[in-house]
Amino acid sequence: MSFIALGALLKAQSIGNSPYAAYGIGDVKYDNTVDITSMGGVSTAYINDFNNKFNFSNPAANANLGLTTFNIEANNENNFYSSDYQDMKSTKHSNYLSNISLAFPISQKVKFGLGYQPYSSKTYDILVSKDLGNDTRQANRFHGKGTLSTVQAAISYNLTKDFALGLRSNFYFGKLYDIEELTYSNAELISGYETSHKIKSFNFTAGTTYQKKFENDRKLTLGATYTFGTTGNMTTAYKASTYYLSAAEEHQNETVLEEKSFEDKNLIPQEASIGVGFGHEGKWFYGSQFDFKKGENSEFLGKPFKYENAYRVSAGGWYLPNYNNFRNYFSRVIYRFGAYYEKGNVNLAPLNSTTSTNVNQFAITAGMTLPFANANINRMSGIDLGLELGKRGTKENNMINQNFINVKIGLNFADKWFMKRQYD
Repeated sequence: MSFIALGALLKAQSIGNSPYAAYGIGDVKYDNTVDITSMGGVSTAYINDFNNKFNFSNPAANANLGLTTFNIEANNENNFYSSDYQDMKSTKHSNYLSNISLAFPISQKVKFGLGYQPYSSKTYDILVSKDLGNDTRQANRFHGKGTLSTVQAAISYNLTKDFALGLRSNFYFGKLYDIEELTYSNAELISGYETSHKIKSFNFTAGTTYQKKFENDRKLTLGATYTFGTTGNMTTAYKASTYYLSAAEEHQNETVLEEKSFEDKNLIPQEASIGVGFGHEGKWFYGSQFDFKKGENSEFLGKPFKYENAYRVSAGGWYLPNYNNFRNYFSRVIYRFGAYYEKGNVNLAPLNSTTSTNVNQFAITAGMTLPFANANINRMSGIDLGLELGKRGTKENNMINQNFINVKIGLNFADKWFMKRQYD
């Protein structure tokens, strides 16, 4: 697909995602909980000081979980697109459920969590036409749809007071479609080229943490994760055909010209992460991490499509003034901050150009955890709020610049739900 087509997307009323969702598995929605995204995504070396949160990103980083926690979250996304191609501008607003999870301690050393998140989605519909002369016009329509979701189960085991291991299983499921249709004003038939991905797949994320505590309540945390072992059924099918379209956009009198199907295990990339953090127990924390995604080859509209190696650098932390100050509510609020830069895995070139450009992204983040009025240090239920301000892409070579403002909210309930009560 050319960037002329991507530019035309800005005029369409059916923008469902970033215009870059047209490539690969779509616009990746997967992230972690609101508190972690509010710190720029720092999670690999982040062990929550309190007993009310489960870290799915690094399943080993859950040594302090002491309560059963239920978490539900939603995102509000506001995207503002612009391009030098015909001076186009457009906006897109969307809301969706981003996370549901339940976690609890099995024992003092073993913790378990189960969660659901959307992983990626694509919804785009682009129509591009041009005059060929002799009263003939050519029209190309590009459209895609689908959602990929993930269900996760994670377990954490504390080998010693300093060292922990964790393992998370990831089950991906969903269908994704990309279709290109070509027709001419003096022809009745439509030529269609369709790529579909049907995904039911597993992989695993292993994690480890080491935390050294010092006498002055300071602590140093190291962490690492690795995602591996993609297995299951990921079928990619390609079909080229000619047909008529009915009023309901159904194919009629379809003639298949080419059809092929093959197993594709490259859609879900291998990932690795390392991180380091330093903090004061119950007061503040600062961390940074480096994430890497391995590039792969896949299929897009019947042609090979290459994902580049990608990386992300994140930094962030939190600050808590004084949780025991019940005279001042805002002294008990946890304030979060962060930023990240991501070198994307999509590298694109406009038509008639040998210059390609990476689709990169960066953002600053902020947030806070507002405890419920009756919450205390041992039962810290509350509301998580997050804000993400960032930029993706560029206007160079008639590409698309995407500015975004994302608002995130989560409710976290923590209590001793599955533990036996003791009576005298």
